[in-house]
Amino acid sequence: MDKLLGTRLKKAREEINLSQGAFAKSLGLSSEYISLLESGKRTPSFETLVKVAGFLNKNVSYFFEDKRPAFERLFDLAEADERVRKDLLKFQATCGRYLDLEDRTGRRLDLAPQYSRVSAERLAEEERRRLGLGNEPIRDVLALCEVNGCRIVRQTLPEEARIAGIFVFDEERKAAFALVNANEPPGLQTLIAAHLYGHYLMDRADGPIVDNPDVVVDEYVSLYPPREQFAQTFASRFLMPPGKLRELVEKDQRSKSLSFDDVLFLKRYFGVSTRAMLRTLRGRGILQEAKFEEYFKRNPEDREQEVFGGLSGQEERRSRTLFRKSRTIPSDRYRLLAAEAAAMDKARGEPAPAPPKTGESDE
Repeated sequence: MDKLLGTRLKKAREEINLSQGAFAKSLGLSSEYISLLESGKRTPSFETLVKVAGFLNKNVSYFFEDKRPAFERLFDLAEADERVRKDLLKFQATCGRYLDLEDRTGRRLDLAPQYSRVSAERLAEEERRRLGLGNEPIRDVLALCEVNGCRIVRQTLPEEARIAGIFVFDEERKAAFALVNANEPPGLQTLIAAHLYGHYLMDRADGPIVDNPDVVVDEYVSLYPPREQFAQTFASRFLMPPGKLRELVEKDQRSKSLSFDDVLFLKRYFGVSTRAMLRTLRGRGILQEAKFEEYFKRNPEDREQEVFGGLSGQEERRSRTLFRKSRTIPSDRYRLLAAEAAAMDKARGEPAPAPPKTGESDE
């Protein structure tokens, strides 16, 4: 919000051809303060905002309304360097091709209902009930997001970008998109997708959302705006229903404390990462703090391989070789639409279009 206010303030000041110094002097404020406002690093008091709005002959609402296209606003939010900007442009292009494929095949997605005035816990319960999921695990949350109107694009982003995921709602075309950073570990990608799905259900009218990796970590999310805490609580409840988790613990583990192997079994059952499972067990009072700290330090992959004979696919570690070059990984639904569009073109005797670019890979 401060970033948007600063952008609008700078634009209005430049429209009347005033320097920051002259503008500040006219309002009886310091040029340093105006600079902080315009850079989004300071929040003005309501009295100051009214004073500034009156001088500029604007309504206060002017500073908070942004009618630009969603992707144009995204580039402002990301504060990206040139490399990341190119990655975001690639994301925008992929979203455009996705909608084009839907239009060509006549398979546009309907939006899921938008909720309001509901707790994160209740939202998870209501959405599971709406989808008929009961208390069972969600085996592919990315696919579930897609068929419910939130198109998923997995794309590699550089570590220095500090972006775990992005949510964009194109108001004009009534289309929702979520970018999941494919350079993150598989288990974390699952959590990011569920987190972004929470934004989709609650925050789609609030403009683009850029989430850094800390918002999907329980220890850090409390430092962020309430909507991030809401989305993270929703993601945990949506992926790991409390009733089912408690049932499994009481039915199988009974009164004994959970071993590390029990934790690995539960994480495999719910299809999440070991760390997400540990944080959930601690947060719900099932695992004591001392055990949490002990297990958190352990290497889950080696023990999982030893006990279960293989990894579940949601291992915590990053890939040994991160994708250094930008790479887009089309979803199954995207590939399905592309194949259907190609078959339609072939039936009409038209040349098949070039396959969508998925970027370079250093696999």
